[in-house]
Amino acid sequence: MYESGENYLETILMLKNRNGSVRSIEIARELGFSKPSVCRAMGILKESGHIVMDAKGEITLTKLGLEKANSVLERHLLLTEFLILTTGVDRSTAEADACKMEHIICDEVFQGIKLFLEKTQGVTS
Repeated sequence: MYESGENYLETILMLKNRNGSVRSIEIARELGFSKPSVCRAMGILKESGHIVMDAKGEITLTKLGLEKANSVLERHLLLTEFLILTTGVDRSTAEADACKMEHIICDEVFQGIKLFLEKTQGVTS
């Protein structure tokens, strides 16, 4: 899956957790994208089996979509904490860089960072 698809899934999960439901217009507002761009992306995610949309336009993550969204969100949160802890940068800088890193980091390195945080900080996902 491409980085953009992962970002959409992560955003859907965060909006669902925050608001209880998700529609394309809310995703567009959250990400600063046009509604047509978001609608196109939702079509791709629907075709790939990551989301379903009901007749009212409410978006729900499928089991596959939820697993991927949770994985991306976990990487984002742990990488943010790792960057703050190890570099001393502020949270907004750490979050911005974590958002880029979460898509390219290999699982072996991520698991090492996760283990480091568990051992040194008691941080668990």
